[in-house]
Amino acid sequence: MQVIATAGHVDHGKSTLIRALTGIEPDRWAEERRRGLTIDLGFAWTTLPSGREVSFVDVPGHERFLGNMLAGLGPAPIVCFVVAADEGWQAQSADHRDAVAALGIDQGLLVITRADLAPDRVEPVLDQARTELAGTGLAQAPAMAVSALTGEGIQELRAVLDTVVARARTPVADQRVRLWADRSFSVSGAGTVVTGTLSGGALHVGDTLEWTGAGQARRVRVRGLQTRGEAVEQLGPVSRAAVNLRGVDADAVTRGDALLSLGAWTLVDLLDVRAISPGAFAEAPSEIVVHAGTAAVPARIRPLGSDHARLALAHRLPLSVGDRMVLRGSGDRVVRTGALVLDVDPPALTRRGDAARRAAELAASGAAGDVAGEVTRRGAVPAAQLIRQGIAVPELLPAGVRRSGDLLVAETALMAWTTRLREAVAAEHAQHPLSAGLPRKAAIDVIGARPELLPELIARADLVEQDGRLQDPRRSTGLGAAETAISSLEQRLAGHPFAAPEADDLDALGLGPGELAAAARLGRVLRLQGEVVLLPTAPALAMRELAGLEQPFTTSRARQALGTSRRVVIPLLEHLDARGWTRRLDAGHRQVVR
Repeated sequence: MQVIATAGHVDHGKSTLIRALTGIEPDRWAEERRRGLTIDLGFAWTTLPSGREVSFVDVPGHERFLGNMLAGLGPAPIVCFVVAADEGWQAQSADHRDAVAALGIDQGLLVITRADLAPDRVEPVLDQARTELAGTGLAQAPAMAVSALTGEGIQELRAVLDTVVARARTPVADQRVRLWADRSFSVSGAGTVVTGTLSGGALHVGDTLEWTGAGQARRVRVRGLQTRGEAVEQLGPVSRAAVNLRGVDADAVTRGDALLSLGAWTLVDLLDVRAISPGAFAEAPSEIVVHAGTAAVPARIRPLGSDHARLALAHRLPLSVGDRMVLRGSGDRVVRTGALVLDVDPPALTRRGDAARRAAELAASGAAGDVAGEVTRRGAVPAAQLIRQGIAVPELLPAGVRRSGDLLVAETALMAWTTRLREAVAAEHAQHPLSAGLPRKAAIDVIGARPELLPELIARADLVEQDGRLQDPRRSTGLGAAETAISSLEQRLAGHPFAAPEADDLDALGLGPGELAAAARLGRVLRLQGEVVLLPTAPALAMRELAGLEQPFTTSRARQALGTSRRVVIPLLEHLDARGWTRRLDAGHRQVVR
């Protein structure tokens, strides 16, 4: 299947042409038929001579309905550009041409209608249209002259349409779904139905998808599918789709909302773009309307030079790098320019000169979606994040980029982070000689890398991690100036193993928490709750005495046997409990575990 949108000046016979090709009236509103003026999008379909199926989206041509026209043209891959022989190229012809150019549409055909009214003008009008379309994707499009009223050329046009559809790029059925809504309504007994052009991916009855618009995104379920007026179980691209949804009310759906594959898209309200028309941002208004898919969203614009700009959207849209959009002034009825999305996760511009530097980066970036550039800018980024943003990640990565688990990492960033980590650990040891090392969290904060990269950075920096702290294994592990005090404490406890020094005694020796922690790490002392300091041999010595007591024993009896105080015996007994050497029976009794 394929979908073709019409384009062209008002009253040039677009709707009449669709009726002649399909036998279906595309004007859905009574007012449209009464006035003979297309106001909103119309839909029709037919089967071509080869058996190929094609659907049409008929768009209004009047300048007052430019937004509706862009909603129909935006998601369509093929355009049928219509110019009337008796009137020739007109003002809205130029607007529609500019929209086609802005959206980068390069598949379609040119049809000169009402040939019966001005047969002698067909060739001049065709030549003029060719001149006007030069520089667009339709410059070399096949052309035909027809009369929908007499039927002249209609069969030949069907054959040309067949050729255009046959040559169209093959849509990808297994890509992520993004269905821009162009219409919604409620059906009794079925609920909400949303229609749109499915340009990529596939839909199946029973699918769980994401519905997003100006409000909160929500999960929805596909209850049913229709295309060309028939129910189907699945639907592939490119096709017109009517999707019966569970999980969203019809009155909550507006044109420009989108149906998405779960977790496959980034919803963005800040993006950097490049103008399709060079210099278009030199004199940009402060506020514009962004047309993307069927959506029309107000936005603030910050020019970054004459060719690039940052857009701040009024609400988030599912956009990706490489998307094309149309920009127009908030009060304009003409297309201002088209824009190519370069970045949907742009860096903040907070420092003086950031805007100029960003403009230079965007100008040098070339095509949208440069993996090396995106990874280098971030240092490290999940591959899945880039894919959600529309950036293809090749199996063979560009030079300077490597995989680390689920991350893509720039080699330059790895080297910088490694150096920074090594320097941070060295500074920790220099400033705090007795430190157990740089805490893991502090290391992550200092180097600014993603936590999952830390093990690799530790290895690259020739460091080790022990108990959540990073150390340089080549540094001296002595006690330095605290050695004398610890030796004095060891001698004191050797003669009285359970006579733990008081706080004043430790202060007199110059042993604070840092010195004691370092000594404990080296196995020189044992630190118990309440800053009770003993030798590492104290638990074994205590067990010799406790094993000789009548079992079970009380805390008081243990204190007497060890010749110490409650301040020491309670944390010591709790330590023995924790090691499984003794067992607490109740509030006052323990026994040795045999």
